[in-house]
Amino acid sequence: MNIRQTIIENKRILRERINLGATTPKDISTHLSAAMDWLVHAQESSPDDGVSQTYLVRSRHWAKSYPETTGYIIPTFYRYWQLTGDDSYRHRAIKMADWECKIQLPDGGVLAGALGDSDKPTVFNTGQVLFGWVTAYEQEKNECYREAAIKAANWLCDIMDDDGCWRQFGSPFTTRNINVYNTRSAWGLMRVHEISGDQKFYEAAIANLEWALQQKIENGWLKHNCLLDDDQPFTHTLAYAMRGFLEIGVYSKRQDFLDEAVKIGDAVLANIQRKGFLPGRFNKDWEPTVKWSCLTGNAQFCINWGRLFQITGAEKYKTAVQSVNGFTKSTQKIKGDLNERGGIKGSHPINGGYHPWQYPNWATKFFADALMMEQTIFENKGVYKNWPR
Repeated sequence: MNIRQTIIENKRILRERINLGATTPKDISTHLSAAMDWLVHAQESSPDDGVSQTYLVRSRHWAKSYPETTGYIIPTFYRYWQLTGDDSYRHRAIKMADWECKIQLPDGGVLAGALGDSDKPTVFNTGQVLFGWVTAYEQEKNECYREAAIKAANWLCDIMDDDGCWRQFGSPFTTRNINVYNTRSAWGLMRVHEISGDQKFYEAAIANLEWALQQKIENGWLKHNCLLDDDQPFTHTLAYAMRGFLEIGVYSKRQDFLDEAVKIGDAVLANIQRKGFLPGRFNKDWEPTVKWSCLTGNAQFCINWGRLFQITGAEKYKTAVQSVNGFTKSTQKIKGDLNERGGIKGSHPINGGYHPWQYPNWATKFFADALMMEQTIFENKGVYKNWPR
C-alpha cells in the first residue's frame, strides 16, 4: 500500500471514529430502499444469479457469489416484494433459488465459502440455504425447491452426531470445529419440517438445541460460539445462536429454549451505549471486549429484539430496536460511490475486527430485515407479522 492510500485510509478511520460526516438518520423507507438497491447491485455485480459475497473497499472489486448468504437473502427479497408490490424483487428471488438448486451438491449439501473457494459442503451454509428454498416453495409452489430443501435437510440429519452436535463438515474458513450458532441451522430444519411434515427434521432440530443448552453457563453465555475466538464471540454469532433458540422455542413451545434466547437478548441489550452504539464482542461475563461495532450483529439483534417484543410485549425490546437501528443508519451512506451507497460495512469503524474494509452482503441483508422489523412494530406495516424468519 502506498503512502497516499495509507493517509486516505487513516483519515477515513478517524472520521468514522469521531462520527464526522455520519449520515443523519432518515425515515425507515429511505434507508431500506438504499439497502435493497445495494443488494440488487451486489447481485448484478456477480456473473451468475447469486449475490456477490462482499465488496472489498481496498481493491475496489466484488467477490464471487456466496451460496450461504444468497440462500437467506431470498426471504428478504420476497419480504420486500410483499411490502412494496414491486415484482422485480420476486423475480430476483426466484433466480437466486434456481441458482441454489443448480449448484447444490449431489449429496444435498451446500458448498463452503464463495463459489470456487471449496468443493466441500459445510453444515452452516447448508442450513442457511434452507430458508431460501423453503420460502421460495411457499411462495411459488415449485416442487423443485421443496425437493432441494428436503435433500439438504436429509444430509444434515445424516451427518449429525448422536448427541445432536454437528462435528463434521465445519467451515474450512473458521478456526473452530464446533459451532453452537448452528442452532440457526437447526431452525432451518424446522422450516423444512413445516413444508414436509417429516418428524425426523423436527427431532434433529430439538436434539441440536438440547446439546446447545449444555454449552451455556448460568448467565446464558454460550461456549463454542464464535468463528475465531470462543472467549469473546462476535455479536454476529451470538445473534445467530439466539435466533435459533428463539424461533425453535416458539415453534416447539419449549420454554427452556425461549428462556435462553431472553437471557442472551437481555445481556446484550444492557450494553447498548450512547446513541445506540453496540460493541462487537462480549466475554463470558457479558462485558464488551472491543471498542468497535459489528454492524451485522447490530442488525441481527434488532430483529431478535423485535421478535421478543412481539412475543412478550416488553417495551424495552422495542426501544432497543429503534436505538441500535438508529446507530446503524448513521453508518450507511445514502449518497456517493455506487459500490458503497446503501450497503453496510462489516465493522464500524471500517477497520474493526469483523470483516474489515468490506461490505459483506449479509450485513446489508440483516439491516434490511431489521428495518422491516422496525416498520412492523412501530408503523404497523405488518410485513414481519407474516414473516417471522
